[in-house]
Amino acid sequence: MTTASPRYHFITGLPRSGSTLLSALLLQNPRFHAGMSSPVGGLFRGMLNQLGAGSEFGPVVTRAQRHRLARGLFDSYYADLAGEKEVIFDTNRMWSAQMPALIEMFPGAKLIACVRNVAWVMDSIERRYRANPFEITRLFNDDTERNTVYSRVDTLAQRNRMVGYPWTALKEAFYGEHAASLLLVDYDLLAQAPHKVLPLIYQFLQEPAFEHNFEKVQYDAPDFDEALGLHGLHKVRPTVGLERRETILPPDLFEQYGKLSFWHDQANSRASVITAKASMTPAPQPV
Repeated sequence: MTTASPRYHFITGLPRSGSTLLSALLLQNPRFHAGMSSPVGGLFRGMLNQLGAGSEFGPVVTRAQRHRLARGLFDSYYADLAGEKEVIFDTNRMWSAQMPALIEMFPGAKLIACVRNVAWVMDSIERRYRANPFEITRLFNDDTERNTVYSRVDTLAQRNRMVGYPWTALKEAFYGEHAASLLLVDYDLLAQAPHKVLPLIYQFLQEPAFEHNFEKVQYDAPDFDEALGLHGLHKVRPTVGLERRETILPPDLFEQYGKLSFWHDQANSRASVITAKASMTPAPQPV
């Protein structure tokens, strides 16, 4: 008897913007599997590099074979969950830049992108950095990059680094041809009103409603965080809530990066957005 393949959806977006919290909540649903970033994205990109144009094997591998091999990565990695979970959420910040491939491999798949004011993203990373003063985190390559808060934030904002890459990838997806399959979820609203946000996510996914427990949430990945040199990066507090605080960034830095929330203007996008301004702004439909 053949086991039915699970449905795949994807979690992406900016770092320090609630993707781990969202995964922890989705895990409460026994039909779902979700977690922190998996290696599937890296395997997917590496395989295409090995089999694409200009590679040794590019001329002998057909497009159909590349498609099957890429799809097979997901089914092989999650084979232990086949028959146990109906829906699998794979998390990786690179998925925003891979929507054409994902939609072709998994018709009907949705991407949920967790977002947050970029100034607060930078503030959150800087806090984790300062909380580990005797660690040489892998976020920075040398002393020039890690010297001061200015060099650290500017490094993270580069288009191939921890914040700049997912920001540009998400912007590509937000204005791209598959934006109707994209839902952006604002971290502040998810933390403040999860009981309102989760039903909207289920609605977007066209999944039956599920009653979540927002007072008993569990998730931690201490081994991963230790390897990165930033302890507590993926630890979720047991009770969902938003902690109010003052920023530790200098005012000019906070102002500079606080202007980058492009998702507040949906004039040229078909993506759906859940923000504090409206419960959910649906994607504009083409005329």
